[in-house]
Amino acid sequence: MEWELISHSPEQTEQIGEKIGRLLSGGEVIAISGELGAGKTVFTKGLSRGLGITDEVTSPTFTLVKEYHGPVPLYHIDAYRLSSSEEAELSGLGEYFDLGGVVVVEWPENIWELIGDDALEVTIHQLPEARKLSFRGGERWSKIGALIS
Repeated sequence: MEWELISHSPEQTEQIGEKIGRLLSGGEVIAISGELGAGKTVFTKGLSRGLGITDEVTSPTFTLVKEYHGPVPLYHIDAYRLSSSEEAELSGLGEYFDLGGVVVVEWPENIWELIGDDALEVTIHQLPEARKLSFRGGERWSKIGALIS
């Protein structure tokens, strides 16, 4: 299943993430792609709020992963500097996919084998005065698509 939304501001991108976060219960993987500055972390901030997390979400670029604890934990991974799923496994990132929280991966194209086929793929495209968020996922994501689009 696939769907698209247009966001006209960072606040709206956060709101879209928050709506999705409210529908998650743990064990989900969200793979977010987009150019630098597209809004990947902004989307994740909203997602965390929807999960009931009150900590400030920041980009994990220099730490590879940031953990946020709330009713449903969030593991925010930035795979930008990784070259393969094997490298991610050696870095210990593989364990986060088995902890029962929500895993968000920025730059997922670098570690697809680790992510698996059941992830919700989110691509954020920069438009002149907006962002287009494209979503793609299997059957488990159909309810979410219907509720937020």
